[in-house]
Amino acid sequence: MSIKAIIIDDERLARNELRKLLAEHPDIQIIDEASNAEEGVEKIEQHKPDLIFLDIQMPGKSGFELLEELEKAPHVIFTTAYDEFALKAFEVNALDYVLKPIEPKRLADAVHKFHDEVEKTSSSPSGQRGTLTESDQVFVKDGERCWFVKLNEIRLFESVGNYAKVFFGNNKPLILKSLNALEERLDEKVFFRANRKHIINLRWIEKVEPYFNGGLLLELKGGEKIEVSRRQTVKFKEMMSL
Repeated sequence: MSIKAIIIDDERLARNELRKLLAEHPDIQIIDEASNAEEGVEKIEQHKPDLIFLDIQMPGKSGFELLEELEKAPHVIFTTAYDEFALKAFEVNALDYVLKPIEPKRLADAVHKFHDEVEKTSSSPSGQRGTLTESDQVFVKDGERCWFVKLNEIRLFESVGNYAKVFFGNNKPLILKSLNALEERLDEKVFFRANRKHIINLRWIEKVEPYFNGGLLLELKGGEKIEVSRRQTVKFKEMMSL
């Protein structure tokens, strides 16, 4: 299986060195490279790689800011000379980070992690083009904290003005996206617009109860109680009926 990869690093020597080391991994095909975040976003959207090797500190925008601009985050292995970023890279749940100067053994371990991850997710069904599937991951940044989150871990999106609050684990960061924009991209078999303010992940429903005016009250596994509007209740019952 050929893996399409892009190297994004502002130093040409670092890109050349990484290319040389990756020649030992013939299944990884370097299809392009970029020297800054803007160029990186363009190349990622053009080629849709399986994996990116991403420097964090670059002139202009950082590697984290690059990820913020992507609709869907590819798998990422950070390559950085800055150890203080290591912890942050793990906080975002990246596949791995490799400190420069890169050691061949360390790079091999990171590539191995990538293969493991691909094996885990390859059984997940992929949706139609443009739709984000359950196994896709998105990059969420709120202030200094950032995460890669698989969509199947997100139980709820809640509208807060022009933002959406994203509920996963104990986290509830805000992203600059409207619910309407999210609804267009999410798989409707998994994510359901319960009312004007909420999109829920159907897999996270714990309990369904009748509610006022012919509506329903859903309790999610995270403890949140969400009202389904009367109009959406009709749709919900159709979807859930066997």
